[in-house]
Amino acid sequence: MSWWLARVLFIHQRLLDERSSSLFDLLHVYSAESLQYFGTLEKVSDYWGPKLGDDEKKAIVSMVHLEAGMVEHSYGRIDSCRYDVDAIRMLMFFVTNRHHFDSAEMAAGLQLSVTGVLGFRTAHQVEAKAQRVLVTNVSSLDDENVEPLMRLGENNSRSPQHTTCETSDVLMTPKLLENNHGDVKSAVQSIQSDSIGALPLHAIQQAVILAKCLLIERSSRQDEMQRWDMAPYIEAVDSQQSVYFIIRCFCDILRIRWESTRSRTKERALLMMDTLVKGLYEPSPQVAERMFCSFGVYMPTIPALRKEYGEFLISCGLMGEAVKIFEDLELWDNLIYCYRLLEKKAAAIELIKTRLSVMSNDPRLWCSLGDVTNNDACYEKALEVSNGRSARAKRSLARSAYNRGDYGKSMVLWESAMALNSLYPDGWFALGAAALKARDIEKALDGFTRAVQLDPDNGEAWNNIACLHMIKKRSKEAFIAFKEALKFKRNSWQLWENFSQVAMDVGNINQALEATQMVLNMTNSKRVDAELLGKITEEIEKRAGNSTNQSQSPDSDTELGNDSGCTDPQAGRLRQTEHLVDSLGKILQQIVRSGAGADTWGLYARWHKMKGDLVMCSEALLKQVRSYQGSDLWKDTDRFKKFALASLDLCRVYMEISSSTGSRRELLAAEMHLKSIIRQAGNFVDTKELSDIQCCLDDVKKKLESDSVA
Repeated sequence: MSWWLARVLFIHQRLLDERSSSLFDLLHVYSAESLQYFGTLEKVSDYWGPKLGDDEKKAIVSMVHLEAGMVEHSYGRIDSCRYDVDAIRMLMFFVTNRHHFDSAEMAAGLQLSVTGVLGFRTAHQVEAKAQRVLVTNVSSLDDENVEPLMRLGENNSRSPQHTTCETSDVLMTPKLLENNHGDVKSAVQSIQSDSIGALPLHAIQQAVILAKCLLIERSSRQDEMQRWDMAPYIEAVDSQQSVYFIIRCFCDILRIRWESTRSRTKERALLMMDTLVKGLYEPSPQVAERMFCSFGVYMPTIPALRKEYGEFLISCGLMGEAVKIFEDLELWDNLIYCYRLLEKKAAAIELIKTRLSVMSNDPRLWCSLGDVTNNDACYEKALEVSNGRSARAKRSLARSAYNRGDYGKSMVLWESAMALNSLYPDGWFALGAAALKARDIEKALDGFTRAVQLDPDNGEAWNNIACLHMIKKRSKEAFIAFKEALKFKRNSWQLWENFSQVAMDVGNINQALEATQMVLNMTNSKRVDAELLGKITEEIEKRAGNSTNQSQSPDSDTELGNDSGCTDPQAGRLRQTEHLVDSLGKILQQIVRSGAGADTWGLYARWHKMKGDLVMCSEALLKQVRSYQGSDLWKDTDRFKKFALASLDLCRVYMEISSSTGSRRELLAAEMHLKSIIRQAGNFVDTKELSDIQCCLDDVKKKLESDSVA
């Protein structure tokens, strides 16, 4: 009973325009009960006893996990994630669709992996290239065990593999070579066009393979590579000889979404979509034949499929056909979009008003009219006819208030809208933005956190969370959030710069150096944070000077020592410190080549001193001293202090060089430089820096005298 209740509720959710939090709570309960009864083979055996065969039990376990995974997918739940409450202010413990799909794969006896095989993807391709194909090893079933599983749908005739008019030279499935060697002329004769599907798979296994596409869709970046990652799974099912109607339809939908993004296959995808939509209204196959495994695939509803078809038509420039579909489905927002593209705003307004004359109490129509006319009165009317239950009307009023600069009212309206439907990630993000403008940091942080709970791929929300934690001086939390944000916004030098700051604050020197390197690369070495580099240099100097006693914090860079394979902690820390010194040197050298300032030359000198090269250290310090020199030096107290400190460092290095080499040239240069400073620093007689200069000069003179006596 729980399983069927979960199915009914899930269908209900699929029919709604927006995700419902109340339905999600019920689905969570009934799905958990279903898994409690049918989640493992042992539980199925306890429930049914000897009435079912082993293969039927495996099919039940696979199906219940498939359906649970699709529920999680529908609500945006992906990889298991567990964030510290104090770090990100959220706690998300749930069984995810990755776990369910993996469990379904295991129960179905599959071992899926993607590999590369030489083959041909286009009709006119001459040379074989590496093709990604799915290896579907059936570990627990042999040929004798496949047939009983096929009998689970013995009353359902199998739909033949679709035949589509080839409008592209790109093959539906790549033709693979029988072997990966030999000359092409002889190998072409041994091509097996359907070798991907050489192993027959039953319906549940095909559904599991297609479910992997849903996992890829949720867990990877939305780009062209995502579809290519899904391609081996689609082609594996496409190459099967026996495919049930609903599985064939879902496989076609996935292929259409993939091929619609490529110019060489877009026309074929359009023809496939047209055939698919028309085929749903055909009398054959019968309903009983269509139903088999219908709960095991994420097949969109017919209105949703037609809407997707209309949007595809728009992308192809076929506005007229798209308008007809949207009018028939009463999708006013999409219709308005079409009319705007056609520059027929008046026609959109007239159409909505005509519908309002028939359905005056439809809040969606009033909201659509408000979108076209930018009139808040329409949204107020939508709230009136819905008795204040229209979340969309409240969201529209909140956006309008935000655009007017009334951030306090916008925040209140967003809170009211999210109370009606909390499963709207854009709404939580907008609430956070309005609260941030209204200077309510805690409420802004809560809004952005709720946004990433529903949409973990929202890089902008992660960035805002990190920045708010920086404002609150919570470096550890900011560090975690920045790492998530950088997964989606790697081309933002501002984000990398902020990340370098918090990485330094939590003691992760390696990450701070990496972030600094990224900033330099993105800004052509024009953005240099000398203060941060100074902190990094100071920390590395401490580690280099006392590496044996250096304690590692939980967030420090211990992975380098561990990866080295060395079991001696001291040796690992030494190796780690050497790596940090080298990384710092690469950054400083890049800055120096692009034109360094006085502070950078000072850091460069300290780096050379860590490396033990005193000569290069003195040259860098000399350039730092020269960078401070100028007509304003003897009038600017702060500048003189920096100049004096650099001069002291330079002269001390000169003395070290003289001690190690026995040369007097460096001592004479130091004496002349210090005398010159004392002679010109008449305005700074009472400063500590000038006193230090005099003491250093005395030390140099003593050194010269001792060398002369010797």
